[in-house]
Amino acid sequence: MAEQKVLLVDDDKDFVEVTRVLLESNGYRVVTAHSGKGARKKAIAEKPGLIILDVMMETDTAGFDAARWLRSQEATAKTPVIMLTGVNQKYPFQFGPDDIWLPVDEFLEKPVAPEKLLEVVKRKTTV
Repeated sequence: MAEQKVLLVDDDKDFVEVTRVLLESNGYRVVTAHSGKGARKKAIAEKPGLIILDVMMETDTAGFDAARWLRSQEATAKTPVIMLTGVNQKYPFQFGPDDIWLPVDEFLEKPVAPEKLLEVVKRKTTV
């Protein structure tokens, strides 16, 4: 099986580094971005097989906006997106995978156990 490329998008550089190491040590090639705008550019340029996306970056809704934009582009419309965020800890809303307006394939809350993240990544990159 070819090495899977994952785009990891989060403005927390420590989180990105730890998660990058976790994914790379499990055979994934990781490219990173630190904003919703960066996610758009990297997704088009790098053509990842999976995108892991935070919500609260340059704005509190940057990840939501990026996810909707990614789904609207022919090049990324079918790329699986895992939203990995702590937004539900900051706001009294409870976003989740059943929100039909949220165009993502999985919704995970931070902190997430490394084993759980790897299980979801593996499931979403095995097509």
